[in-house]
Amino acid sequence: MKDSFKHGVHPPENKEETNKLPIRQFSFAPLIILPMQQHIGAPSKIIVREGQEVARGQVLAAADGYMTVPMHSPVSGTIRKISKVPVISGQMTEGIYLEPFHSSGQEVSEGSPISVDASPEQILKGIQDAGIVGLGGAAFPTHVKLKIPEGKSCEFLIINGIECEPYLTTDHRVMLEQADDIFMGIRYLLKCTGAKEVIIGIEANKQDAADLLTQKIPAGMPVTVKVVPVKYPQGAEKMLITSLLGKEVPSGGLPIDVHAVVVNVATTAEIGRLLPHGQGIQERVITISGPGVKKKGNYLIPIGTPLRYVLEQVGAADNISEVYMGGPMMGVAVSNLDISITKGTSGIIVFGEQDINKTDKIFPCIKCGACVDACPISLNPSKLGILAKAEAYETMADDFHLMDCFECGSCSFVCPSNIPLVQYFRLSKSILRKRKTAKPAAVNV
Repeated sequence: MKDSFKHGVHPPENKEETNKLPIRQFSFAPLIILPMQQHIGAPSKIIVREGQEVARGQVLAAADGYMTVPMHSPVSGTIRKISKVPVISGQMTEGIYLEPFHSSGQEVSEGSPISVDASPEQILKGIQDAGIVGLGGAAFPTHVKLKIPEGKSCEFLIINGIECEPYLTTDHRVMLEQADDIFMGIRYLLKCTGAKEVIIGIEANKQDAADLLTQKIPAGMPVTVKVVPVKYPQGAEKMLITSLLGKEVPSGGLPIDVHAVVVNVATTAEIGRLLPHGQGIQERVITISGPGVKKKGNYLIPIGTPLRYVLEQVGAADNISEVYMGGPMMGVAVSNLDISITKGTSGIIVFGEQDINKTDKIFPCIKCGACVDACPISLNPSKLGILAKAEAYETMADDFHLMDCFECGSCSFVCPSNIPLVQYFRLSKSILRKRKTAKPAAVNV
C-alpha cells in the first residue's frame, strides 16, 4: 500500500479537544517524587544525601553504566528522604522525595555547551549527560539508540511526528511551538548518525504542523516533510519505515538493518533545546485529556510530579474509573494515584465510571479473523491467544513469532469476543524473558 503499511486499525482519534491548545507550564507540587528507574536499562545512581539543598537542573543521580542516564532536579529544594517509591508496575523502587523551596523558579543554570561541530562521540556523551531518553513512551536511552553499530551505516534519519495514539497531542504541539529546537536537534542527530537524508513523518491530521515545519526547513539542510494517511499504529518504528521508505525491517531486526534511525520529534526538540546550554531534562510536555478531566490540555510538567497532584490541578471527575499513563491503546492503567510523572509519560487519560464499557466477560474465540486482519506485522493473534491460555509460551515464540509483537493493541481493539489478547501476549513475553534469564539451580553432588 502506497505511503502506508498493511493492516492496522482506525480507533477514534479524540484529539480535537487538545490539539489547538498551546503548551502551558504546570505548577510545582508540594512534594516531588523521583524514582530512579525511569528508563530501559540500569537505574540512575543517587549521589545526593538526605537534608541536602539542591538547585533546579542539578544532577541528583548519575548514570550507572552505559545503558543508563543521569537524573536532574526538576526544582530547587531540599532532599527530604531517600527511600522506596511506588511506580506504575505496582512495585517499589529506589527514589528521592524532594521538597521544593517556596521561592523555586523556572531558571536553570547554564552548563557546558555541546557544539553542533563537536565529534559524534562528544554529542552522544552530551545526550547521555542531559538525561535524554525516548519521549514517545518507550524511554530507551537515546545515546544508545543513536550509536551506530560496527559494520552498519545510517542513510535515513526519520523524525517521528506521527503520534497515532488516540487523545495524545503532545508531539503535535511540540512541532507547532518548538520548530527551531527540532531543527537544532536534527543538526546534532545528523552529525552523530552520519545520515545523508532526513524525513519528518507526520500524519495527515496534523497538516498545520507539516506546513509549518516545511516552511522552516533551514537552507541546505537535507530535510523533507512527508505526510502519510492516518492509521494506527503508524507511529511504531517498523510501520513508519515501511510507510516512508517502502522497506521492511526483518523479523528480530532493528531499523539500522535497513540503514535507518528513527527518533521521536519531542526527543529531537529536547536535544536541540538542552545541548546548546549543557543542561539536563527536568520536565516534559504531557497531554492531559479524557472525559474524566475538566481542564484538558498540553502541559509542561516537572518530572516527579505526583499523579494525584496533577489530577487535583486539572479538575478530575469525582467518579474516576480508570487512569492511563500514555494513550488508551498502548498505555498502562495505573493501580494507584501515588505514582509520579516520569520521562516516559506522554499522556494522562482519565475516564469516569460512565465512560467505561461495563462488559468484562470474555467470550470464546469465534475464529472471525478480525485480529489477523488488524495485526500490522501479520501475526496470528487468534492462535497466539489460544496458545497463551494453554501456557505454550515456547511454541508461541518459536513457531508464531511472539517476540515480534510490539503490543500495539490492535488485536484487542477489534476482537468481538472481548479477549484481552495484548495482555496475554505481554504476560507471555514476560514469562519467557524470566525463563531465559533464570539461572539453573545448583546441583549437589
